[in-house]
Amino acid sequence: MAPTWDEELALWARGLVPVAGVDEVGRGCWAGPVVAAAVILPVERLCRDPLALPGIDDSKQLTASRRRQLAQRIVEVAEGVGIGVVSPVLVDALGIVRATRLAMRQAIGRLPIAPRALLLDALVLPELAIPQRALVHGDARAVSIAAASIVAKVYRDRLMTAWAAIYPQYGFEQHKGYGTPRHRLALLRWGPCPLHRRSFAPVARLLAVPPGVV
Repeated sequence: MAPTWDEELALWARGLVPVAGVDEVGRGCWAGPVVAAAVILPVERLCRDPLALPGIDDSKQLTASRRRQLAQRIVEVAEGVGIGVVSPVLVDALGIVRATRLAMRQAIGRLPIAPRALLLDALVLPELAIPQRALVHGDARAVSIAAASIVAKVYRDRLMTAWAAIYPQYGFEQHKGYGTPRHRLALLRWGPCPLHRRSFAPVARLLAVPPGVV
């Protein structure tokens, strides 16, 4: 099932306008930052004219080219877009849950207008005194969260592709820092680079093996 406007409209009915959808990507990666996006969509306009932003879905269900197309369109029609980026060093220092929440707060804080309510994928942000609704699999349920997932995914993929030119031996342009067989072999051969999250168990286990052992 495609995401719907049901959650946004329920908040609108309570006078909580505008609503920001918030999602993150990169939470389970071995390398690279956690990236979050916050997106405020013109709900009333888009409900009247669904063709103004067609095809929104959970970013994991879309091809890379379709995500890029949609991300550009989301930025064009949105009332506001904010991005938060938390480095691998901070992921190691804070832990992944606190780092994810920090990226989400950064994204919300960088919106050009302040939302009066938040729709989030799974996590809540107790530090923010604003009405929030956390939805399990929210990117598959609410259009605003799905839009945030697309924007965050495209932004992070571009970062990882750029870093692949600096650290070409790891293949970041292909796996984007996730734990693939190629990534594991590269870690065994070359050891970690500054993008790797040393606190993550798969990386920590591989770090116990001397570089060059394949």
